[in-house]
Amino acid sequence: MNDKHPPIFPKLPSTYLEGALSRRRFLAAAAAAAVSSLLPRPLYSWTRDAASPERSLVFYNTHTGEQLSTVYWLEGNYVPESLKDIDHILRDHRTDEVINIDKRLLDLLFAIRTKLETHQPFHIISGYRSAETNALLRSHSSGIAKKSLHMVGEAIDLRLPGRALRSLRQIALNLKAGGVGYYPQSDFVHVDVGRVRYW
Repeated sequence: MNDKHPPIFPKLPSTYLEGALSRRRFLAAAAAAAVSSLLPRPLYSWTRDAASPERSLVFYNTHTGEQLSTVYWLEGNYVPESLKDIDHILRDHRTDEVINIDKRLLDLLFAIRTKLETHQPFHIISGYRSAETNALLRSHSSGIAKKSLHMVGEAIDLRLPGRALRSLRQIALNLKAGGVGYYPQSDFVHVDVGRVRYW
């Protein structure tokens, strides 16, 4: 009896098999990319350095005396109630107007806090500013931008107790996440998530 039976399927040319494998690899890679795009990701690469199942921030508003310690990101998602609390403490204290603070700014503050290895509260000099407040400040100072990023919730002026102002500035500069302003005479640093620049 002949043990050599013909194959059930005809032998395919190697070039066909290579092409089929390439297509399979391509489809597998495309599927993996599609799935990964659905997963929550940090807004910027510098937040990946601070990989953590949660992100928290601590604030002290120097004008109102209010304090807030909150986890604003938990297991891959922003926490809506915490974001509302942050929006409130960073409101325009002159008008009590509240807007949504840009999440990129919160992630930047978390990255700064992580780099400085501190749990001290950020002392807030200025968070959100209404157009009315910005115009008022501009009338008293030439250093206030007409289209300030404070007006859209993308900027904050702050200091950090127990840390030299120049250290706070240097960390912000190293992250290259937006604008950094240094005001040693007024004892605060400005950070924003606009284009990268410094003064």
